[in-house]
Amino acid sequence: MSSTDGASTPTRDRIRDAAVLRFARSGFGTSVRTIAADAGVSPALVIHHFGSKDALHRECDEHVLAGIVESKRQNMGRATDGQLLQVLAESDEHAPLLGYVMRSLQAGGDVARAFVQHMVDDARVYTREAVADGIARPSVDEDARARYLVLSSLGTLSLALTLHPPEDAEDLGATLRTFMAEHYLPMIEMFAQGFLTSRRMLDDYLLYLSDPPADGEPDDAPATETPSEEP
Repeated sequence: MSSTDGASTPTRDRIRDAAVLRFARSGFGTSVRTIAADAGVSPALVIHHFGSKDALHRECDEHVLAGIVESKRQNMGRATDGQLLQVLAESDEHAPLLGYVMRSLQAGGDVARAFVQHMVDDARVYTREAVADGIARPSVDEDARARYLVLSSLGTLSLALTLHPPEDAEDLGATLRTFMAEHYLPMIEMFAQGFLTSRRMLDDYLLYLSDPPADGEPDDAPATETPSEEP
């Protein structure tokens, strides 16, 4: 079957699935020859089905994004409650998708942007619900906070996997559970108890946003103290 034929075949699917797993394990610089060996076919057959490595990469992108959407649909409650990473990592079927996503986050590209947007959209929902239920404090900018929470969590995970990559993408579930065991306590503690003992830094920054220094004016000038009221 030519690469222009939209129909799928078991061989084509096997090559694509092997490519997803190999890209997750080794990154997007891996060769067509390696992918072909993983799929048990010749490099020529890979090119016959997909036309080029770039075209194979694009089809892998589409397959991974479709898998994420389907996983969210099947696990709607958990996926939209801030647990999309866990949902993907806990299943042997989906762990390679998460490995592929993490590689995409490191490399940039459409899959990375789409995955982050999925998580940001979900975070906006569950943080607003948490505020409405009295579980979380309201934010000056709820959307900005949701995006920060997603980027900070994904950034921490991405760095951890970069420094200590799993030997096998299929073991990413165990890797993620280790990550949670090491990082969830300080994360939850910071969320529950806070880090700063007052909101002075926030108030100073909000004041700066409303009245930023003019050009040429130093932005580290000491703040004017407000006289305390007499008792």
